[in-house]
Amino acid sequence: MKKHVWLAAVAAAPLILGGCEFFNNALAPSVSGAPIGADVHNTASVPSGQPTGTLVGTRVIEIRSDLNRLQQAVQQQALKHQELRASAERNAAGYQTTVGAINGKLQMGTTPGNPAVTGAWQQAQNQLDQIGSDLDQMNRLSNDVANNAAFSSYLLDSIRASYTVSGAVDEDHRQLRILEDQTNQTTVSIDRLLNQLAEDTSRQTNFLATERSNLTTLAAGVNTGQVYGTTLASRSYAPPAQPALPPMAGMSTGRPLVVIRFDRANVNYEQALYQATSKALELRPNAAFDVVGVAPAMGQPAQVALNSDIARTNANKVSRSLLNMGLPPDRVGIAQVTDPNAQVNEVHVYVR
Repeated sequence: MKKHVWLAAVAAAPLILGGCEFFNNALAPSVSGAPIGADVHNTASVPSGQPTGTLVGTRVIEIRSDLNRLQQAVQQQALKHQELRASAERNAAGYQTTVGAINGKLQMGTTPGNPAVTGAWQQAQNQLDQIGSDLDQMNRLSNDVANNAAFSSYLLDSIRASYTVSGAVDEDHRQLRILEDQTNQTTVSIDRLLNQLAEDTSRQTNFLATERSNLTTLAAGVNTGQVYGTTLASRSYAPPAQPALPPMAGMSTGRPLVVIRFDRANVNYEQALYQATSKALELRPNAAFDVVGVAPAMGQPAQVALNSDIARTNANKVSRSLLNMGLPPDRVGIAQVTDPNAQVNEVHVYVR
């Protein structure tokens, strides 16, 4: 399939990205997370089916085993994410308490290099290092979850390819449909977890960058026994001249900044997306962006619902890309719509 790419100016024609078809002989990615047989509470289980003895039936058994393993890994990763989030919240609260006590002491007046205040500053430094450790673990977890997203995509392509294998019986196709539905649901769960991790890591990264600068300034205050206030870096971001428009206001223009066409397994869109959004921010620094998953409104209701889930997954993926590029979460909105004119799943990015 020919890939069409047009780069667009901010106020001109949208960028359209597409791709070619999946090759079934690609190497299978591996599952990251819990090993087979891991003790994970409340692990989802794929319904078992009656063995058919056909070649497709054998493949169904293999896919079911892989999907069960994937679901176990994803659930374990979701639990790990909650643990890391709770740890980061505790460490951040402890850090803020320590820094508040130091500022309070400096505000009231103290001696230069007071050993007690110096010790408290070192404690704050250690607490900030713990937050950095939480962030490192979140980044590693994000990589593991991304590996599982690749494995889920591989499973889905394998299931769909199995429909075309000759020699199957009706029971084989019935079980394949169940596996396809379960894999789609798992994909949505993985994508939701990736999106949450992206938001958390973005917030923690910004927090660390700011507080490390603040702590350096605070050290100077401890040495002199005076309050200096926050770092100058926190003042380098002037408030926008005008507030951003409400979420989804950009859709009313009907002119997306970028159109990404998801017509293959891996669409390389990030570089073009970065260039387009960078240009938009140059022209309007206070701009925000709406990411809209567009699903074809064709076929039976079940097919429309499936397309809608995939469109939402794709929109979350593009949203994560924008967050990873440095946009704060309050500058990115997400929505999903159906369009009778759409032929494949797309994601439209609007400026507001």
